[in-house]
Amino acid sequence: MSSTETASPAAPTIALVSARAARALDEDLPPLYTAMREAGVRAQIVDWDAPGIDWMRFDAALLRSTWDYMERLSEFLGWCDSTGEATRLINPTAVVRWNTDKHYLAELLAAGVPTIPSTFIEPGEDGAAALTEFLARDAASEFVVKPAIGAGSRDAQRYARSERARATAHVERLLAERRSVLLQPHLGSVDRVGETALIYFAGRFSHAIRKGSLLKPGAQATAGLFAPEEISSREPGRDELAVGERALTAVPGGMPLYARVDLLRDARGAPHVLEVELTEPSLFFAYAPGSAERFARAVIAHVRAGMARRLA
Repeated sequence: MSSTETASPAAPTIALVSARAARALDEDLPPLYTAMREAGVRAQIVDWDAPGIDWMRFDAALLRSTWDYMERLSEFLGWCDSTGEATRLINPTAVVRWNTDKHYLAELLAAGVPTIPSTFIEPGEDGAAALTEFLARDAASEFVVKPAIGAGSRDAQRYARSERARATAHVERLLAERRSVLLQPHLGSVDRVGETALIYFAGRFSHAIRKGSLLKPGAQATAGLFAPEEISSREPGRDELAVGERALTAVPGGMPLYARVDLLRDARGAPHVLEVELTEPSLFFAYAPGSAERFARAVIAHVRAGMARRLA
């Protein structure tokens, strides 16, 4: 094609990628599917592990509610590799690999992003000794034990300092399963004001929601795909938006097409990153009118740009 010709790609075909166990739970899927179809996109909801799918027939595969991947991470990442070779995977495999392991929090901290203090215990280490050292170093009255690879608060629990024996058993169980463990202080602000989730499309802030505390004192870890959430809309503070932008700027490989940055305020009121969700985050369209349409437009523009480059 000559430099004076303009490519005009056909309407893209986009897979909205979910999981069998998650389809009925994903409140974002229906409005996103509708927004895509109304924008002229040939959208199809597809389970990531559905057999016999020819991913090459899609112009893009958009990761949405693949919420069962934690139990099959190697299989899921292998699927990301092969699907990313067959079509445009959004967000791309390199981002997914980085984001599915919470060791990225140490990288964000090293890049100067305020994060919740995080201590990692690796398989083969002495879990009881590491927990004792953590408690000697951190004066928080409560703390959280969670796997470094996990989502939806699964296998995450909150403990008082007096519950060291229970917490140690939790740590040692995760280590015995060859899973890295993450220890963090529990910030009391989450019980009073909840956490703030900042949602971005194509690098631009879209909307924010408030999430109530997911980890209750003495509660058992959730057995479902995710813990029940208490959600409402929220107007974020300028300081929260500044931290969110710093976190996304530090993501390797450039700005992701979609992102959710979860923040908590410390005892002084300063916002810190709890998690950066770039793989399969809920985007809470129901709490921001027009957000499903904004996201659909961002995805379509991204996919069309890729299609045009292929035609050029």
